[in-house]
Amino acid sequence: MTSLASSRRAGLSVVDAVAMLVGVVIGVGIFGLPPLVAQHASSAELYLALWLVGGLVMLIGALCYGELGAAHPDQGGEYHYLSLAWGPQIGLLFAWARGTVIQTGAIAVVAFIYGDYAQRLLPLGDYGSAWHAALVVVALTLLNVLGTRESRRAQLFFTSVTVLALLLVVLAGLVLAEPQPNTASAAPASGNLAAMLGMGMVFVLLTYGGWNEAAYLSGELRNPARNMSRVLLIGTALVTAIYLLANLVFLNIFGLDGLRQSDAVAADLMNIVAGPRAEVMLAAFVCLTALSTLNATLFTGARVYYALGRDVPQLAFIGRWNERGATPVRALLLQCALTLPLILFGALTANGVQTMVAYTAPVFWLFMFLVALALIRLRRRQPWVRRPFSVPLYPLTPILFALTCLGLFYSSTLYAGSGALLGLLVLGAGLPLLILQRPQAVEQDEHAE
Repeated sequence: MTSLASSRRAGLSVVDAVAMLVGVVIGVGIFGLPPLVAQHASSAELYLALWLVGGLVMLIGALCYGELGAAHPDQGGEYHYLSLAWGPQIGLLFAWARGTVIQTGAIAVVAFIYGDYAQRLLPLGDYGSAWHAALVVVALTLLNVLGTRESRRAQLFFTSVTVLALLLVVLAGLVLAEPQPNTASAAPASGNLAAMLGMGMVFVLLTYGGWNEAAYLSGELRNPARNMSRVLLIGTALVTAIYLLANLVFLNIFGLDGLRQSDAVAADLMNIVAGPRAEVMLAAFVCLTALSTLNATLFTGARVYYALGRDVPQLAFIGRWNERGATPVRALLLQCALTLPLILFGALTANGVQTMVAYTAPVFWLFMFLVALALIRLRRRQPWVRRPFSVPLYPLTPILFALTCLGLFYSSTLYAGSGALLGLLVLGAGLPLLILQRPQAVEQDEHAE
């Protein structure tokens, strides 16, 4: 199979690839999710340990994705790996899950984080965060429908704003703020401790989200057999160090109990150290950061619907490409239509961000479990395939990643309640689609490899 990735000229240096990986991972989550992690940790030490373990899980997962991306480069990413390993029907089910749960849920999470900060700038009443979330999703969808080139160019600017805002928070916390006593309420009951920590790890890894994009770097990296491990190790170390530093500052300023009670941690910190004007400035920075994440997520998410329409004749109506705007207009509009009810659902709950994570996480980790096992299955089924980068300590590494994913699936399903149930029900609603895909198609893909 000749793919776009394999036809490109490898031109990324280690520095280039590390910069891209760090830029993808560090996003708006660090401004919205630490309070939710704090609610699932009984002490400051345990809170920091969750972030450190999250970095290790990120590294293990990225190593597995690095091998899959190097051996089977394709625009479809997980969709392609799952189809090769488990058959096109599983690939189709993943595409359904990504389109209706994983990607739309992720869009809603970021939209609610945006809404929490936008509400600081322009209050819109009791449901102001949800109104802001819905409006920004509609606005950016329309921007992508237009196919505006400026929206893609703005991504570099938005990424720079993200890093600048995070550095501003960290420096302000280190230099200007007075430490608060780091007291915490009693630990959860022992019977619930594992589930609490598991759900805390779900929020941590959502903040680390984007490490799976390492699969798409391998096709353009110079000498991937030698450099892929360097990129993953350096990138993971940098992201983990930045996140640990940021969270040390949060703990230093708020204490664990104070951190649990914040709904916009960065803005609250700036209000403490420099007053309301700094809070407003940082809220605007975080909103710009969220716009960056949302725009990229909307852009890439719509391509899943387009791929479905391209691969499944019965869904061809969503696979039409608008040549004038160079964009899948129908796919974008469908994605928006599926996201808005999720924002409404989140608005009717106590915490929109937490509800959307609960909706998304079980389905996401279920398919990550299958991706981890896909690495082992493809090694056995296709030993002749060239692997420019091989995961170290095989098969321990993919097995450890698979067990981690399975544990996170269990924790998020058990603890997350109605949101998790809804996500799994939507996944189940996609099962009838499997009759649209022919099982023998995977054989063609295997021979094409």
